Amino acid sequence: MNGIKQVLSHTGKSYFPIAFVARLPYAMMVVGVLTLVVSGRGSMQLGGLNSAAVGLGAAIFGPLIGAAADRFGQRATLLVTASINAAALGALAWIVYSPLPNWVMLLGSFVVGASAPQTSPMSRSRVVTIVKTKVPASGRDRVLGGAMAYESTADELVFVFGPFIVGVLAVAFGAGAPIIGAAILTIFFVGAFALHHTAAPSQSAEERAATLAPAKELFAPRLIIIVAGILGVGLFFGSMLTALTAYMQSFGTSERAGILYGIMGIGSAVFALSVAFFSPRFTKRSRWLVFSLVMLIGAIFLQFATSQAMIIVALAFIGCGIGPVLVTQYSFAADRSPEGRSATVMTMLGSAIIVGQSTTSAITGWIAEAHGPDAAFLVPLGATIVVVVTGIANFFMTPSGFTPSTHTGQLPVQPSA
Repeated sequence: MNGIKQVLSHTGKSYFPIAFVARLPYAMMVVGVLTLVVSGRGSMQLGGLNSAAVGLGAAIFGPLIGAAADRFGQRATLLVTASINAAALGALAWIVYSPLPNWVMLLGSFVVGASAPQTSPMSRSRVVTIVKTKVPASGRDRVLGGAMAYESTADELVFVFGPFIVGVLAVAFGAGAPIIGAAILTIFFVGAFALHHTAAPSQSAEERAATLAPAKELFAPRLIIIVAGILGVGLFFGSMLTALTAYMQSFGTSERAGILYGIMGIGSAVFALSVAFFSPRFTKRSRWLVFSLVMLIGAIFLQFATSQAMIIVALAFIGCGIGPVLVTQYSFAADRSPEGRSATVMTMLGSAIIVGQSTTSAITGWIAEAHGPDAAFLVPLGATIVVVVTGIANFFMTPSGFTPSTHTGQLPVQPSA
């Protein structure tokens, strides 16, 4: 408790609420663009393509934004990207309902993804820095573990409830409302996050050289497998929401898909928060396997669902697996981040999620138009298989005890991992 009080004494009580809300626009982008385009131009396939454009922009520029934060500081990087992103979101909302051709809309979607502020990885960097420099060594490990559990749960919550918020706004105010809402949140909350006193200062070239591990460590197999695993979760997010959108569109209520999708958030939130109370004997490598199998079972049950009630049951069951899987994957990433490159690693993970979302949004949208909603539900099943397979690979790549390299220093590696 003393460690937590020390963290709060340096962040202030307003930090965590601001950082949490500032994550929402990132989680709302892919879903909001999909909902907007499907409603505005009446094409599921075109909506998926625009979601893919968002993911492509995030994939290319996300890690570069993280690197810029390491070089120039978070404050300047966030203020620039937030300004561009808010303007791009507003422009896209206008373009969709304008007579402009589809390629202009695709370009706008790409800019939205490319300029997305990387709030989540930057929040992790701030908290880890505070804990490692302000908390006494005797209690540092426990406080670091709790901080990473919170950060992972916050990410998981916004990626589940982001689409739910999109659905609520779309139903209440129209399909353009989620995008405008995301722009407003970006201006006020990402801006507040950027200006918060915890923003990391820029470093000189000499300081960076003294603290940064070699870039080649970012491509270590045991780190890449985490990126691949979280990509699988992103594949599931995008395919499930698009399949639900196609399903609800058959009833003429496509904007309600986000609300139905939010059902996953119930079990997901509960089980994600419960990870902190699991026995140390239930190791991280085992958690990934067990809870990915929970996701797989739910996805298989979904294939046999014949009513909205059965779909809700399947989504609730799947949510019980998603939360712990995401928390575990982010914990592994924190353990394995090369020294001084945690922002880059976390932006790699964030980009992997949004790339997965956007890729399967496009694929699932095409399948839904060509073969119907029932066929579209096969894509989430495939995504859960990716999560299971990477979990198996990680299990064998993670011995019960090992010594970290001299460059791996963001979190101490626990022998029981």
